[in-house]
Amino acid sequence: MAQTGSLSSEMETLNHVLSLVEAFRAFDVDNDGRITQAELGGIMGSLGFNTSEQEVRAMMQQGDKNKDGLLSINEFLELNTKDLEAENLANILSTAIEVLDEDGNEILTGPELHEVMENLGLDLSLENCQHLVTSLDADGDGAVSLDEFRLIVDFL
Repeated sequence: MAQTGSLSSEMETLNHVLSLVEAFRAFDVDNDGRITQAELGGIMGSLGFNTSEQEVRAMMQQGDKNKDGLLSINEFLELNTKDLEAENLANILSTAIEVLDEDGNEILTGPELHEVMENLGLDLSLENCQHLVTSLDADGDGAVSLDEFRLIVDFL
C-alpha cells in the first residue's frame, strides 16, 4: 500500500500537471492543440507567473522543439514538467491504463479510475479521481479517452 505522504505528494504533482493542461486548453481557442507566443504569456499569467515578454519569448524558443512558431500540448507540458520527480505516480497511472484497457472501451470515467486505484491498494478518493477525469475531458462527455490519459502519464 502507498504511503500517505508519498501519495499526497504525487497527487500534488498530478494536480499541477492537470492545471497546466486546463490552462493550455483554455488558451487554445481554436482547439487545435497549439498555442502562440501571445497565448503562452496569457497562460503563464493565469497560472500566477509574472513573466515579461522577453521571458515568454525565451520559453517559446526553448519549448518549440519542431520550430514551427507554436507550442503543442506535448511541448508545453514537457517545458513545464521537466523538473518534476513523479516517477512513482507515472508507474501507478501506467498500471491503471493497462488495467482499464482490458475492457476494450478505450474511455475512462471517474468511478472506473477510482475502482482501479482501490484495486491497486491506493486510497484515492472518488472525488479526486473524478477531478482528474474532468480535467482531461476535452469534449465534456464525462469520460476521457485512454490516449488523453496517457498524455499525462507521458509527462510524469
